[in-house]
Amino acid sequence: MEQAAYQPVIDALERAPQVVIPLIRELPEAIRKRRPRPGRWSAHEHACHLAAVQPMFLGRLALMIEQDQPTIRPYLPEQEHAEDALLAVELDDALRRFQQQRTELVARLRRLRPEEWDRTAEHPEYSRYSVFILFRHAVMHDMLHAYRIEECLLNRDWS
Repeated sequence: MEQAAYQPVIDALERAPQVVIPLIRELPEAIRKRRPRPGRWSAHEHACHLAAVQPMFLGRLALMIEQDQPTIRPYLPEQEHAEDALLAVELDDALRRFQQQRTELVARLRRLRPEEWDRTAEHPEYSRYSVFILFRHAVMHDMLHAYRIEECLLNRDWS
């Protein structure tokens, strides 16, 4: 794969904490943990989730580089954690971890050789899965959670 394809992915991953961290800080503390409705995460949970998945991304990358065609186990937070587990996470610690581990991830991705971006794995949810797809997916995952945080920030229905 040519650098032109994966460079925007690296850049977006690098910038994500610069979007997410000020956004979560913009929310008044009194509503950070408030869920917009039952079954939906609060802004706090979305931000803490972003920190929680960084080790998974690093682990998947290592697995895909070190092994030929490994099988990736899907991550389903609702099945792996108690419903309110992220509410108990200390936000400042989570944001520090997110920033630090994302910096490590970006540094690792910048060192990948072009052919390593094409390494593949089996993923039971997807028809194909490569290092490039993993991290393009991570970019969209970051922005989905940033969007959900912003929805909480702009919610008119808080009483």
